[in-house]
Amino acid sequence: MSATSIADLPHALREGRQFALRLAGRRPAVFLDYDGTLTPIVDRPEDAVISDSMRQAVRELALRCPVCVVSGRDRLVVQELLGIDDLVIAGSHGFDISEPGTGTAGHQAAGDVEDLVAEVTDRLRGKVDAVPGVLVEPKRASVAVHYRLAAPVDRPLVDAAVDALLAAYPGQLKVTPGKMVYEIQPAVDWHKGKAVLYLLRVLGLDCAEVVPLYLGDDITDEDAFHALAGRGIGVLVTGPVTGTGTRQDADRPTEADFVLESTGEVERFLNTLGH
Repeated sequence: MSATSIADLPHALREGRQFALRLAGRRPAVFLDYDGTLTPIVDRPEDAVISDSMRQAVRELALRCPVCVVSGRDRLVVQELLGIDDLVIAGSHGFDISEPGTGTAGHQAAGDVEDLVAEVTDRLRGKVDAVPGVLVEPKRASVAVHYRLAAPVDRPLVDAAVDALLAAYPGQLKVTPGKMVYEIQPAVDWHKGKAVLYLLRVLGLDCAEVVPLYLGDDITDEDAFHALAGRGIGVLVTGPVTGTGTRQDADRPTEADFVLESTGEVERFLNTLGH
C-alpha cells in the first residue's frame, strides 16, 4: 500500500459502513498504542494516565476479541498504567513482550541492547540535563528525550545533542522523531510492525478468519500500519479538525486506512467493536 495524506483518510466512525465492509464479518484482533491513543498527549510522560472509562472500554473489548497493547514504553510501566490483567503487552517497541499464561517472550536481540542503551542514556543526560524543560525518559531498549516543555530557543540544543550521539555511535543507533520527542534506539531491525506480526503468529491469529486492527498516533506506529498493509486495518489517531476544516498534520503521509480525531473517539470506537 502506498502512503496517503491524513487529509484523505476516511473517518472510522463517521464512515462506519466503509469500515464494516473492510471487516467483512471477520473477527478483529486489536492492537493499541498507549500514549496519544488510549491517553491524550501530555507534557510529562508520567502524567499520561488512562481514564476509568477508557480502561473499562479496553477491558470489555478484551472479553470479546484479542487485544494487545504495543508501546514504546517499558512493558512493566504500561502494565502498571493500564491496570488490566491478562492483556498481551509489547513494550519497548516490541523488544519485551508478555503473553498471559506463558510469561514473557522478548525479541532475541533485547538482551544485547541494554548496555548500549544505558550508556547512551547517560551521555544524553550529560548533554541536555542543563536545558530547562527537557526530559530524558530511560527505557529498557531505547531512550526518549522530550522537549515539549523547553523554550523554542533551546530546542536546537536537543537537536545538536541527538546529532552528537549519532556521530559518536556510527551505525549503532537510529532516531525516530515523534510529537516533541526523539526516540533513540539501537539500530536493530525490530519495531512495532514486526512485533505485531510476531504476535499474530504466536497467538494463532494469522489466519483468514481474523482481521488485525492497529490504532496508533505517532511516527513509530507507521511501522505497524506498513506491516499490516493489505492484510489488516490501520487507524491513525490525530488531533481534532481545526477551525479551517483541516486535520492536524494533514499533509503528513501515512499508511493507515482510517482516522480518528481524539482519544475520546478511540473510546467510542472500541465500544462499538464486537457489537
